[in-house]
Amino acid sequence: MLDLAAIAGAAVAPAPFPYLVAHGVLSAVDLAAVRADFPAISKAGLFPLSELNYGTTFAHLVEELNGAPFAGLMGERLGLELANRPVMVTVRGQCHKRDGSIHADSKAKVATCVLYLNDIWDESGGRLRMLRSSNDIDDYAAEVPPDGGTLVAYARTEHSWHGHKSYVGERRYIMLNWMVSKSVLVRELARHGFTAMFKRRFAMLSR
Repeated sequence: MLDLAAIAGAAVAPAPFPYLVAHGVLSAVDLAAVRADFPAISKAGLFPLSELNYGTTFAHLVEELNGAPFAGLMGERLGLELANRPVMVTVRGQCHKRDGSIHADSKAKVATCVLYLNDIWDESGGRLRMLRSSNDIDDYAAEVPPDGGTLVAYARTEHSWHGHKSYVGERRYIMLNWMVSKSVLVRELARHGFTAMFKRRFAMLSR
């Protein structure tokens, strides 16, 4: 399903930190099928797979993203050893106005990959920016609209600043984080899992 050649052929920018942007990683047919099988998410935030219900095509995509060929390719492109790293997979379906604030990711993460699963993105907000500093969202080296089938990957560094301008509404993606250790992965999954359960219970109480 994944077009690995599109990823292999994408240029890797060395500055302000190592990153790549690959377009057309999913065909139009596969993107439509994955979108149809995307989990129903009504709240903002990142949700672990264990807290979601989704269809077969979405599951097949996740399986490919979790596979050794994909990890090996991403490691090769970013100049990192990722094949034996534990991976945390989370999913976003909705964006809150506070989302997108500038951050560089925690030291628990070695690298990050985001595969967008939206329609063509016409909004001015919600476009990922690869930033040169920690305090200016407009000082960016690249801006990436989260069009369906677009993949962004980057190495985590002390200055891997990124973010996006405010957007409220549906904004779908799968995110993979290669973690420094299994213990850190367990801790992060527990944290995200608790957050997801809290959001779900709050939604039920608010009905």
